[in-house]
Amino acid sequence: MATSTITKWIILSINIMIIQTLTLTQAQQVPCFFLFGDSQFDNGNNNLLLTNAKANYRPYGIDFPGAVPTGRFTNGKNIADFLAQLLGFSDPIPPFASTRGSAVIRGLNYASGAAGILDISGIRLGDRISMNRQLANHRAAAGQIAALFRNRAAADSYLPFSRQLRSLYNLGSRKVAVFGIGLIGCIPQEISLYPITNGSPCVDPINIAVGLFNNRLVSLINDLNANLPNARFTYINSTSIALGDPSLIGVKVVNAPCCEVQRPGAGAPGQCLPNGSVCSNRDEYIFFDNFHPTQIAYNVTASRSYRALLPADASPVDIQRLVQQ
Repeated sequence: MATSTITKWIILSINIMIIQTLTLTQAQQVPCFFLFGDSQFDNGNNNLLLTNAKANYRPYGIDFPGAVPTGRFTNGKNIADFLAQLLGFSDPIPPFASTRGSAVIRGLNYASGAAGILDISGIRLGDRISMNRQLANHRAAAGQIAALFRNRAAADSYLPFSRQLRSLYNLGSRKVAVFGIGLIGCIPQEISLYPITNGSPCVDPINIAVGLFNNRLVSLINDLNANLPNARFTYINSTSIALGDPSLIGVKVVNAPCCEVQRPGAGAPGQCLPNGSVCSNRDEYIFFDNFHPTQIAYNVTASRSYRALLPADASPVDIQRLVQQ
């Protein structure tokens, strides 16, 4: 039981950002970028899917501009939104599900709640866009972009987590940021399911498994950079970022959700109860529901992945330096 849960979260926590180099527009540090991942990046791709893994209802989005639920699994903006701001984009990168035509040139967000590296990941919640399906969507978008630029070479360069990352390279992606797994053993859902021992505030066996996976991921990133010509892959250390002192940003509650969550036996246990109660002091909480951080926590993750606060935050470089390479 514990092993399958650890595996599930390892699968769900990989998020990828690609920076493309085309023609740079004024104010933006890069002309476009593409995002792959799960519910930490998803901004609406699951809205029309037959799944319980969706967040297009209140209280999700309560602090988003317009106070509307968009499909983001948090109270406001997520990591992808803050990264777009840091890179100089005037608007968030749009979801693949609702974007067509020339709008694809500035980038697309393919992320899907409950998606994972394996096609079967998240199956108990219903439909979701797995990493392989996200790659297929990117292949289709690359064809659109190639046609818009009258450049068939871009469309012909795509093939399919080592193989999937190599597929992105084969498509023409050269600057890729891969977010490692954070301290999953410290999320409210895992704390509610598994015993806490030795005075630890978290479920240590899960975090040990996270560390083993992340160490292998760093080795993979180093291998890709060493063996793929002109590759610029970088690892974002979500665990290092999560180890900061939350009180420095005014956070007081680190092990409980801000919203009223659905209980076991409901459609999506641990996610916010539709139209349920929500705390008023949301900037004092790390977690909005039992799985997903609040907007303030996502802002910190995006800021430190863009410009590393500590050397351990990114390897070999942070996103700001990746853009400049």
